[in-house]
Amino acid sequence: MKSELMKRWALVALVSGLSACASGPGGSIYVPAGEEAPRAPEPPRVDPGTQEPGVVRKSEQPETPEPRSPSYQDQGDELSPAARSLVQKADSLLASGDARAAVSQLERAQRIAPRSSEVYFALSRAYMALDQLGTAEQFTLKGLSLAGSDAAAQRSGWLLLAEVRRARGNMAGADQAEARAASL
Repeated sequence: MKSELMKRWALVALVSGLSACASGPGGSIYVPAGEEAPRAPEPPRVDPGTQEPGVVRKSEQPETPEPRSPSYQDQGDELSPAARSLVQKADSLLASGDARAAVSQLERAQRIAPRSSEVYFALSRAYMALDQLGTAEQFTLKGLSLAGSDAAAQRSGWLLLAEVRRARGNMAGADQAEARAASL
């Protein structure tokens, strides 16, 4: 008895599900034979002769590439007066033999002018005075990368690099750096 009732409920659920699928909000999906289904309205058309002259659509405009900035700068940043003052103070500290204080002043100058080759070359000289030649070479190379097309800055940087490499015992590298400086 119970299984007979379950079968009837299942049959009613199946028929009601099929009837729900057969009709939708737009009417029956079945089209009687001989009748045409209603057509969708035509999309709006634009007559090419009726367009306003001088109107250019965004899609019809020629693509012009935007001017891109180079990925590198031709020259590093100029020293601000504050950074220049710190570099001068560091030079006097270095001349008096206090290389640690000079490094401290130059690190402050680096924070003010982080793209100035002059600061990195000064840091290199200070680390040379501290006998930290690997760090000095790295700061020299960083300064050279920021010197850009400034031939005087590049020349002094290559000469400084030759001095650092000679102090490290890299004579071939020092000779290459001097040759590079001479070519400028």
